[in-house]
Amino acid sequence: MPVFSCGGMRYQQSWSDVSWDQVDPAGQRNIEATLQRSVELGINHIETARGYGSSEMQLGPVLKGLSREKLIVQTKVMPKPTAREFRDTFETSMRYLGLEYVDLLSIHGINHLGHVDETLRKGGCLEVCRELQREGRVRFVGFSTHATPDVISEAIRSDEFDYVNLHWYFVNDLNRRCVAEAAQRDMGVFIISPNDKGGKLYLELPKLRPLCAPLTPMQFNDLYCLARPEVHTLSLGAAKPSDFDEHVAALEHYERAGAVTEAIDRRIRDEMERVLGVDWCRKWFTRLPEFNEIPCEVNLIEILRLWTYAKPLGLTEWAKFRYNMLGNADHWFPGEHVARLDWDRLEPIIRNSPFAERIPGILRECHELFHDAPVKRLSQS
Repeated sequence: MPVFSCGGMRYQQSWSDVSWDQVDPAGQRNIEATLQRSVELGINHIETARGYGSSEMQLGPVLKGLSREKLIVQTKVMPKPTAREFRDTFETSMRYLGLEYVDLLSIHGINHLGHVDETLRKGGCLEVCRELQREGRVRFVGFSTHATPDVISEAIRSDEFDYVNLHWYFVNDLNRRCVAEAAQRDMGVFIISPNDKGGKLYLELPKLRPLCAPLTPMQFNDLYCLARPEVHTLSLGAAKPSDFDEHVAALEHYERAGAVTEAIDRRIRDEMERVLGVDWCRKWFTRLPEFNEIPCEVNLIEILRLWTYAKPLGLTEWAKFRYNMLGNADHWFPGEHVARLDWDRLEPIIRNSPFAERIPGILRECHELFHDAPVKRLSQS
């Protein structure tokens, strides 16, 4: 695997299937140029999904012009209630891609325990994957996830998967134990959306940028992740050929990524601790329940995570976007924001936290800072 992957979620024509006469020729030429640039750089892992609208269809003819044996092609299919639905969806993917096999097939979005059951039960999605492997149409099987750590661990501990696509980067350390569990099982670890979900690091960010110098925020986050031997690849959701450039420039420091990022890491954390306090920064998540254990499913952990990184580092636009997805993105970004909180029932929920007295005020501040119009996932737009 290359240390960067070419993600196919941001350059397609549409978030739904379209006919070829609806595809903008200039947009299709851009996809071709983006893939060509990716392969020129050695980024030969091309990743897409059935859920990415016209991405697979538009990739198909571009892939025909590339050397298949040099590519690692991955697509993803969401869990389905029946094996037939899962297989039919996979067949649609393969028709669009125009391939005889894919190197990597992911169960797309094991986001709650129901998805784990749909995947692993007798007659479930995984049995179809095993059939496809025996047929030579799939080489390796993994899963992608936006779930809470307990659900991710459940899937990893099944010992049924070769790799996992998950969220882990500087502003989200909650899945660290999942990364460790995957590494213990010799699974591949693929980091999802480190630039966008990892803080919208492509924005100007006047507070964070000087803290990351001489790197840019995106380069720091790249090297912060890649310094961990458990992490194998980061998804770059390139929308145009030049989107790779800043990341590739970071690889000048790849062999000493840990040393290069250590001083920056400490500088950023010092600022966070100055603003929020040392204890908060190191223990804010301690003994807090997950959203599905809370009345009205208010996602306290996610809300407090957004505040913890956004307030001291100026990541306001990222926090607003994520905060306003709560309640609007189904299992891809589960739970509700503070407006749904029953304040009379909050005390017993947080009483075991070392910050029980601080949390109510922080929640009110979060809503004041971040609440805006409801936001949907890109695929829902």
